[in-house]
Amino acid sequence: MQAYQVALTLKSRNAKTGDIPVSTTSYDTCPPTCPLQKNGCYADTGPLAMFWQKVTARKVGMAWAHFTKQVAALPDGALWRHNQAGDLPGSNGKIDIKALAALVIANTGKRGFTFTHYDVLKSAANRKAVANANGQGFTINLSANDLGHADKLAALDIAPVAVVLSSSIQGNVRIATPQGRKVVVCPATYRDDVSCKTCGLCATNRGAIIGFPAHGVQKKKADAIANA
Repeated sequence: MQAYQVALTLKSRNAKTGDIPVSTTSYDTCPPTCPLQKNGCYADTGPLAMFWQKVTARKVGMAWAHFTKQVAALPDGALWRHNQAGDLPGSNGKIDIKALAALVIANTGKRGFTFTHYDVLKSAANRKAVANANGQGFTINLSANDLGHADKLAALDIAPVAVVLSSSIQGNVRIATPQGRKVVVCPATYRDDVSCKTCGLCATNRGAIIGFPAHGVQKKKADAIANA
């Protein structure tokens, strides 16, 4: 098993997530299929970027085996987000099945959720790993680059889907994919009284696609991807 570095923050100070546990995984887990790498990723700037750099440099955090033990120790029913930065364990575009399985087992009885840019359209192994994790209660949202990509991911019927939206989209507006699938704009992006802690929608195996308008200082780069 590769020596992934992870930091688990038991109480996030991010208003968007609320004070739930959140993890940050080293940059080397990000797959080459993610077009946001150094190109509009919200985690590349600000305080989160500095913390992510420390995790990647192994100045803070812990090894994967220790991390999964900490996840297992979370209270039953706890809602937590894996990876405010970083991706699933893996390298060279391939998910580390054993490492992911250890996390899924640790999450038993919890409400862990995350997002991944690992390719599941071409890779049968990645597809199976994501499907198995979702089937065992660890919610992995497939990250779509645009609405057309969201249709392709949703058609696999293996996991819920999230999508990057144009920064011009503000508030609770009606959106649909080219094939007519419903897109719900994340309410925490436009309501101060909503957070991951109070919403929890991304931790459910749902039909609706969750949309996240591009934001941050690099939102123009993310817009170029969302509007492709």
